[in-house]
Amino acid sequence: MNVARIVARSLVGLLFVFAGGSDFFITTPPPLPGLAGTFNQVFFQSHWVLFLGVAQMAIGVLLLVNRYVPIALIMLAAFLYNSFAFHLTMAPSTLWAPIAVTAFGLIIAWPYRGIFALIFAATPPVTERPETALRTVRAG
Repeated sequence: MNVARIVARSLVGLLFVFAGGSDFFITTPPPLPGLAGTFNQVFFQSHWVLFLGVAQMAIGVLLLVNRYVPIALIMLAAFLYNSFAFHLTMAPSTLWAPIAVTAFGLIIAWPYRGIFALIFAATPPVTERPETALRTVRAG
């Protein structure tokens, strides 16, 4: 399973570095039909794509260097949420892409599941020492 995590982390990292970096070189969006094309056109003309490109590159680099992976996973979750929204509403034929990245993301996130326990606790314990709170959630 360790090899699968390394492969998944590397693939998602490379994907996000490439996708984020390519946003700086593509000046006009590829033509897409319907609302997806309109959305893509506004996305590029407003330069919003550059802001997201930097964030995507940050996620990719963090995953590739295997540092701050839980932070990268939280950022990845936000991108996946938006990607699902786009593909479900405007480009359903390419819905496979966020599904595949989500599967890889779950493989990457599995060893960090204990770290995310406080985020998903309905009422996380409040303490002045966060490491004590984490031990409390793990024990409970």
